[in-house]
Amino acid sequence: METGKPVTITLETVVHAPVESVWTYWTEPEHITKWNTASDDWHTPYTENDLKPGGKFLSRMEAKDGSFGFDFSGVYDNVSVNESISYTIADGRKVKIDFVRQGNDTKIITAFEAEETNPVEMQQAGWQAI
Repeated sequence: METGKPVTITLETVVHAPVESVWTYWTEPEHITKWNTASDDWHTPYTENDLKPGGKFLSRMEAKDGSFGFDFSGVYDNVSVNESISYTIADGRKVKIDFVRQGNDTKIITAFEAEETNPVEMQQAGWQAI
C-alpha cells in the first residue's frame, strides 16, 4: 500500500581531515569536479555552486565514454558553515548533510529521500560511492 511518505536513506562516512578542510572540498566547484563520481567510468566535467539559502547548484555528471549524462541540480534551503547543508533537488526530493567534528576527523551524515525509479539499495550504493 502506498503511504505517500518518501523513503529516507541515511549514509555515514568518516573523512580523516578537519571539518574546515572537508567543507571546502565538499562545497567548492574546483574540488567537486574531482570527487563527484560513483565509479571510475563517470566524471563531473562541470559544476556550479551558489552556497547560500536560495542559491542554486548544478553538477553535470557523465559517463566518460559519452554514452549517458545528466544534470544534478537543486536549491539550498539552509547552510550552516562547517556544520550542515540542506537542499531540495530539482525533482523535489530533500537532502540534509551534517558535518560532525570528531577531533581531526569529520563524520559526514547524509540523509536523502529516495526516488521511485531505482531500487533503494542501488541508490544507497551510488550515493555512498560518491
